[in-house]
Amino acid sequence: MKILVACEESQVVCNAFRAKGHEAWSCDILPTSGPHPEWHIQDDIMNVLRHDIISPSSCEYDMVIAFPPCTDLAVSGARWFEEKKKDGRQQKSIMFFEFFTQLKNKYVAIENPIGIMSTEYRKPDQIIQPWQFGHGETKATCLWLKNLPLLVPTNIVDGREQKIWKMPPSEDRAKLRSKTYNGIAEAMADQWGNL
Repeated sequence: MKILVACEESQVVCNAFRAKGHEAWSCDILPTSGPHPEWHIQDDIMNVLRHDIISPSSCEYDMVIAFPPCTDLAVSGARWFEEKKKDGRQQKSIMFFEFFTQLKNKYVAIENPIGIMSTEYRKPDQIIQPWQFGHGETKATCLWLKNLPLLVPTNIVDGREQKIWKMPPSEDRAKLRSKTYNGIAEAMADQWGNL
């Protein structure tokens, strides 16, 4: 299967699918911090997927897994929503998220934390937690799915630490907070890669 992981500089999900024998590519406007720059497309995802919103026959990728930026959408930043509405940032982020909902690819997954897209677009198909996939932490993550089954938890573990929320300020904080947990990436590759 040919898979594009949109808005992913870390290559965690890309590498999980590659490990299962798929042709997976990460794509981000940033250079990859992952171990395989040869599997990374450094470009605006809208340029890369421009044909995949037209018709199913024009789609280059069988599956798109998208991680649109959540800075202007997540409830964790609700105290800045009024400011973001006034200057247009929030509307721009909503439109970018909705770009992925219009893709004609056979399989599409869109990931975002709990936020305004539940009302601006629709309720997510599933909300998962890292502790369901081998990581003893909390980070409620919404999934909007097209032709994909719900992820089945693979390794429910104890511990409900809010590691992401407690992360101290740093230059790489946003990158670290958005990185997909390995257990979740492996579950995606195992369960969605067999379709």
